[in-house]
Amino acid sequence: MPEITYLEALRQGLQEELRRDERVFILGEDVGKYGGAFKVTDGFQAEFGAGRIIDTPIAEAAIVGAAAGAAHMGMRPVAEMQFIDFISCAYDMLTNYVATARYRAGLPTPMVVRGPCGGYVRGGPFHSQNPEAAFLHTPGLKIVCPATARDAKGLIKAAIRDEDPVLYLEHKWLYRRIKDTLPEGEEIVTPLGSARLAREGRDLSIVTYGATVWKSLEAAERLEREDGVSVEVLDLRTLLPLDDDAILATVKKTNKLLIVHEDTRTGGLAGEITARVSERAFEWLDGPVMRVTAHDVPLPYAPTLEDFVLPQTDDIVKAARWLANY
Repeated sequence: MPEITYLEALRQGLQEELRRDERVFILGEDVGKYGGAFKVTDGFQAEFGAGRIIDTPIAEAAIVGAAAGAAHMGMRPVAEMQFIDFISCAYDMLTNYVATARYRAGLPTPMVVRGPCGGYVRGGPFHSQNPEAAFLHTPGLKIVCPATARDAKGLIKAAIRDEDPVLYLEHKWLYRRIKDTLPEGEEIVTPLGSARLAREGRDLSIVTYGATVWKSLEAAERLEREDGVSVEVLDLRTLLPLDDDAILATVKKTNKLLIVHEDTRTGGLAGEITARVSERAFEWLDGPVMRVTAHDVPLPYAPTLEDFVLPQTDDIVKAARWLANY
């Protein structure tokens, strides 16, 4: 069984759903003839036709609006944001209309809005953002962020089949760096709302998602080797809804919690997780809940500055080492 990349796993998931259900179609900028900015949909238009792989103008609000209308009429659209940064152009459509349509008017809205997020690629402030926190307080939406090739496939399939609108954040730094072995013919559908235990440990827990799962695993290996500290790593996978049971279980197991994410610190998901743990598992904590996040600045282009702003393995090791010795 050959290894496939995160990007190829995502492609497989999209292809399988397009073949399985004729109601599924993809729309977005350059997704058709060009095959997408990162070639996720390369060759799709030749197989499925221009009626199901639709090139659109550069108009994110219109793309999401068209997807919503199609979903109301029984289709299952997948709208691509060429870079997830520009989902802000469709913020009003997503939060005021798409997220409320089913509750407000009983309108079915099974749709996915997907796109490449994140930094570590020297993309600067307009092509490296992590916008999940902007949507976390929007009832009616679901948000997923796969860290592995297997989950890239399993979560896109689950998102397409879900009855609610889903934001699917795929990290561009992982596209061709992360590989996995996926058995041919195996039906892989990763349930939304379920976290994954990426590494077992006993002394300290790291809760994370996306690209920082891999940096957290690197940090955990260093801490085990250099300090004898056993670190558990929990990959959230779904950010909305959060898997509260999995978070509380790892806190109760190790009694120390470090939250790591690439998004900026103020208003980031780490604050929400900290609040929930404080409400429901405060008595299990043997130290303060710590955070390792990006600094509260727009992401610079310069490699040295980007490395400083974004959380690195060394930052995680330093914070975990301090907390382990608290």
